Amino acid sequence: MSRSTLITKSVLAGVALAATAGAAHAKPNTQLSLTESAPADVQASFQKWTNGERLSGRKDKCYGVALAGENDCKAGKGTSCEGTSTVDFQGNAWTYVPRGACEYIETPEGPASLDELDRNTPA
Repeated sequence: MSRSTLITKSVLAGVALAATAGAAHAKPNTQLSLTESAPADVQASFQKWTNGERLSGRKDKCYGVALAGENDCKAGKGTSCEGTSTVDFQGNAWTYVPRGACEYIETPEGPASLDELDRNTPA
């Protein structure tokens, strides 16, 4: 195999892997709930998401909702992003949630947030 063929195959494999990894989004978990004041459309999209349906359309980056290793991104300095949270409901890790749901999500550690939280962040 020539060097240029090897390089081409390596680049194509990397592109395929990046496309696959970029399409994945962390899954919801059964410990999340919505406050009673959530609008009906938010309740419906949240229910679909928690039932395992893949999110489509607009989403929110919601902090503090992922289980350890289940975040979509931003888990602090020195991390490579997706799947790097080390504790449940880590405040500096976000997960995509249905648009408009984050403001109403409750976790066992407290409310979710559209902004980074100071709770459950490893030292």
